[in-house]
Amino acid sequence: MKKTTIIIPNYNGLQFMEPCMAALERQTCQDFELLVVDNGSTDGSVEWLKERRVPSIFLAENTGFSGAVNVGIQAAETPYVILLNNDTEAEPDYVAELIAAIEGSPRIFSVSPKMIQMYHRELMDDAGDMYSVMGWAYQRGVGQETTRYDRPCHIFSSCAGAAIYRREVFDEIGYFDEMHFAYLEDIDMGYRAKIAGYYNRYCPQAVVYHVGSGTSGSKYNSFKVKLAARNNIYLNYKNMPAPQLVVNAFPIACGIIGKYFFFRKRGFAGDYVAGIKEGLCTMHKAHKVPYRKKDFWNYLAIEWELLYGAVLYVYEFSRRQVRKLREI
Repeated sequence: MKKTTIIIPNYNGLQFMEPCMAALERQTCQDFELLVVDNGSTDGSVEWLKERRVPSIFLAENTGFSGAVNVGIQAAETPYVILLNNDTEAEPDYVAELIAAIEGSPRIFSVSPKMIQMYHRELMDDAGDMYSVMGWAYQRGVGQETTRYDRPCHIFSSCAGAAIYRREVFDEIGYFDEMHFAYLEDIDMGYRAKIAGYYNRYCPQAVVYHVGSGTSGSKYNSFKVKLAARNNIYLNYKNMPAPQLVVNAFPIACGIIGKYFFFRKRGFAGDYVAGIKEGLCTMHKAHKVPYRKKDFWNYLAIEWELLYGAVLYVYEFSRRQVRKLREI
């Protein structure tokens, strides 16, 4: 049996397929199965995959990122699964380094690689995902120099665009939440793992180049803003027990107000408000994580991480502003 299955969710990503696959063929470690889950593509992806006999599952309609990767994870039989976006190109040691990192401890649920911007290879795209007490999720290191993120460390969650996961843990804590459809589903996944006592790591030795927004088409658009706002409500409601929600209510409210003004400047205020309203109206449908007394210390540790996440966000935001001023 191979050690890991590389699962590539695809929706109309034909233009990215060839370079993505070519990079996997160059891996120094070939101890993996390959599985593409096509989400009802209409751009010729299905024909391309069938012609080249790439192991694939073809879904009749777009089930979103969460739906696609869940199908792939459930079909996999290997100890680990790597979820890889189609708009990526991995360095030759990428698979080997991820496997070595996750095998460091049975308590590691996921490992996130060093994701670098495809067209600006001196800049980071993601060094692991973080979450803050204000309810803001963000990519650690985004827009910063790659040389500043060369040390492995703990992170709040792995970016599901290129991370490795311990497959058996999904049976314990559940799969990606399909209510999310897309966006913040990886933060939610990492959050649930932390509640259960697992942790997530960043491995800078595993390097992958990422186009970013290869499927959605842009950094901000009406669909993405509304969906992410809705999912943010789900994320907090699902994972925080009532006392933690009460404690964090004020900073979360401040975070919502701050984001409203951020998106108003970009012309997406209406979409953001619509997403918040939808989240509040439908949060009762979210699968709330049951509180267990034995997880009390895990919740306490998470609260500390949420506070740290807010401080780190301010620090990295300040550095990005300084960088922009220097470029003027």
